[in-house]
Parts: sequence; C-alpha cells; structure tokens
Amino acid sequence: MRFNIAVIKGDGIGPEVISESINVLGRIAGLYGHEFIFNEYLAGGCAIDAFGEPLPASTLDACRASDSVLLGAVGGWRWDTLPGHMRPERALLGLRGGLGLYANLRPAVLYKPLAGACPLRADIAEKGIDIMVVRELTGGMYFGDRGRKQTENGEGAWDTELYTRMEVERIARSAFDVARQRGRHVTNVDKANVLESSRLWREAVLDVAADYPDVTLDHLYVDNASMQLIRAPHSFDVIVTTNMFGDILSDEASQITGSIGMLPSASLGRGGIGMYEPIHGSAPDIAGKDAANPIATVLSVAMMLKYSFKLEAEAACVERAVAKALESGARTADIMSDGMRRVGTREMGELIVQHMMI
Repeated sequence: MRFNIAVIKGDGIGPEVISESINVLGRIAGLYGHEFIFNEYLAGGCAIDAFGEPLPASTLDACRASDSVLLGAVGGWRWDTLPGHMRPERALLGLRGGLGLYANLRPAVLYKPLAGACPLRADIAEKGIDIMVVRELTGGMYFGDRGRKQTENGEGAWDTELYTRMEVERIARSAFDVARQRGRHVTNVDKANVLESSRLWREAVLDVAADYPDVTLDHLYVDNASMQLIRAPHSFDVIVTTNMFGDILSDEASQITGSIGMLPSASLGRGGIGMYEPIHGSAPDIAGKDAANPIATVLSVAMMLKYSFKLEAEAACVERAVAKALESGARTADIMSDGMRRVGTREMGELIVQHMMI
C-alpha cells in the first residue's frame, strides 16, 4: 500500500524525534511491502521565521491533501514575546480546526520495565496503568471568544467556554467506540456542579450512553478525577472530557507513567485524515543535544498505522519493538534509573528499528 504523509518537524527537538519516527516507518515499509512518501512543510516557530505566520495556508492545504500528518513539536522561548495570535502554538489550533480533528486520543501506559520511573508508590504502580484519554479538541475555551477590557479594578481579561450538544455527542461517541475495543468503561470528567457548559456536557454524554448499554459510564468532577489519577489510576479505562480538562489530565497521566516523553497522541475526525504527535513540547533546552526521548513520537506512528491506515499488525510490530528496546535496559535521560544504560535520541531510535520484525 502507498501513503502520502505530510511531515511537520516543527521546532526544538521536533526534527530529532521526527527523524527517528521516519526511520521506523521506513523499516515497516521494508518488512510489510508498503510505500510511505514523506513531504515536509513548515508550521510553528520555524514558519514564523520563514513566512511571518505560524501556519501558512500552503501548509494547511498540503495537509488536507495528504493521507495523514506527522507533527513534531512547536514553540520555544524565541517566540514567547509575540502576541497570542502569532504564537507558534496557534499553528496547532489552526491545524486541528482546519482539518476538522475534534477527537484527541492520548493513551497513557506504564510499561513494566519503567515501573521504577513511576512516581507513585510501588503498590499502586504494580496494579498497572493503561488509560485512554479522549479529549475534545476543537471547542471549549481554547476556541471561544476572548479579550481584554478595563474594569473598576484595572485591566481584566476573559475567555469563553462554549460547547454545543453536537460537539459533545460526537466526542462522546468516539469515547464509547474506543471503550468497546478496551475495557468497556467510560469515565466522564466535567465540573457540572459549577459550570453550565459542564451541565450540558454531562446531559449530552448521558444521552449518548443510552446507545451503548454494554459500556459502563460513571462521572467525576475534574478536581476529583485529578486526585483519583494519583490514588487509583488502575480504576480508569477511557476518560472523556473537554479540551482544557483533557489537556491538563493527559499531562498528569503522562507523569505517572514515567515521563511525558513516552506518550503519543492521535487527533481524528469523522472520515478525515489524522494528525499524530507526541504530547510533549519542543524542549528547546535540550534541542540538538541528542538527549530527547523519541518513543512518544514513535508510538504516535504506531497510532497512525492503526487508526489512519488500518494496519493493525504493523502498529503492533512498532509497539513490540518499543517494549523490547526498554526491556534491553536502554533509557533516555528522562526515564533513566540505576542499573540501566543511558542512550541518546538516535541510539534509542536505532534500537527500536533493530527490534522490529514480523
């Protein structure tokens, strides 16, 4: 099979981790007889430097014409003083909105070889962590009206959280569909005791749940959910939540699995292409030092193979190779522990490729 992939390496460590992921796809092509065509485009800080804007129209158009999008990381201190609409992060919002990617899947899995890197007590970690956060991606406060105004107490700022029933129902269906492939348990996270937007959110989720009698549904307020992720992460299967809450909770989940450098993500829409990226940032402090962990981006490639290209065996091949590389004792700096062997970005990528086999 032949696939066209739009590659946005981005800023900071983005080019380094993307390069290792492209090598992984090259190995998959050789093993399974596929052809992956990579076309590079700019977005984020590098696009600001080159074109004066974070997301050129040509990049968005090219992504729309591709079979899938592979994204590194955008942003960095160099662009921190720019106004909000010109920040590199606006490229992410533009890509998600422009491609109609409303469902963000963020798996958080604690690999057994990394049990020592989990900051939780051993008796909690040994029960296992395997959570899928399904985050709404194109609505809520991140896309709502915002502004500043003068008040009697001086300058003020405001952001608007708005969700329509349609937006909630479609992300809820995504979560229930994912749960049917896992443990058949969905936890809805909101703040319905305070926010009107959360009350609508919960009502819509309950309506959708009626179509999934085989899936168990429960509800947690976001503050309680953040506590339960630490206290009893094994109690979660699929979490469905808003754009902002999902952003926060998925980062928390990344830390209890050892490192944010381990977590991939998939951004999907109905019948459209997908965008795949690690959930970590551009980490400009370690850019160019061969110190970044490429595993999150490699696992994002595995999600691309599974969700966009429907290549289940190929995705499993990548996931097995990551596990074997970790079992060999290789560790990048972020997951290093006593008795293990420290490796850089390139060597970790090479080890994963070496462990890939049918």
